[in-house]
Amino acid sequence: MLRPIVVGLDGSRESVAAADWAAREALRRGLPLRVVHAWEGLPRDGEAVSLPELSAPQYWARRILRGTLDRLCERYPQVSVTAEQIGRSPVPALLDEAGTAESLVLGSQGFGGLGGLLAGSVAMAVVAHAPTPVVLVRAGFDAVAEHLPDGSGAASATTPHRSVVAAVDLRHSCDSVLSFAFEAAQRRAAPLHVVHAWRLPNTRGATDEQGHVPTQRDAEWVLETVLEPWRDKYPDLTVHATADQGRPVHVVLRAAQHAGLLVLGREMRRGKVGTHVGRVTHMAIRQVSCPVAVVAHA
Repeated sequence: MLRPIVVGLDGSRESVAAADWAAREALRRGLPLRVVHAWEGLPRDGEAVSLPELSAPQYWARRILRGTLDRLCERYPQVSVTAEQIGRSPVPALLDEAGTAESLVLGSQGFGGLGGLLAGSVAMAVVAHAPTPVVLVRAGFDAVAEHLPDGSGAASATTPHRSVVAAVDLRHSCDSVLSFAFEAAQRRAAPLHVVHAWRLPNTRGATDEQGHVPTQRDAEWVLETVLEPWRDKYPDLTVHATADQGRPVHVVLRAAQHAGLLVLGREMRRGKVGTHVGRVTHMAIRQVSCPVAVVAHA
């Protein structure tokens, strides 16, 4: 049975953009799409509305879900779309959905945004704990934004896709991040740019564990060694690899400026407390305009 792409909906502009992105991704991958709206004010299966003051919010929740389902079915008739309202708190509900999904898609508000619940604290909590990739989509990022401008500089949905950028931290296993990035680039027939940020030791004359002072050539060699089996697996994919000396946040934000998708990794969290996802991932979610895929690694 195919695992679906799941998108969390709350009626905000961010979640609407996320739903459209998820539908396009489901179409690219030949997967079903599942749209969910989780709110503890919704009645559970078989329950009646117990409080009169909840009847109006529940009506609007049903309308939001129904309207989104109808729109997606009209725009993407090739995609199998289902929808469900879940009478639970959003974070645990979405984490449960992530456990059976191919990936989870949510809206993202960025700095200073006024997006819905799922685009803010809920999204960060889900990203920090979800076992499957979570893709965060900003309001306004539509199908045209995924593509390069045409020869006159105008926006177009028929030009090649923008590049996929994958930021890797070679101190950790990168397999899950690279697997997601290579597959995403291949499905889009887009170039893949893999970037690694490295820095000299803080102390003058300091060395690594082997007594060696790292150099640019060393960083490039390590990155190419990691990428070699992936290049062999995807021989037709255009792959650019860059080892940049500098602060990881600056390197990643610069690389993602014109990307169609940014792929980042985060350490797998074993506990259920906190929303820490790492400084680079946190800043990318806040500042990058293209969708950001956060993939857990060992």
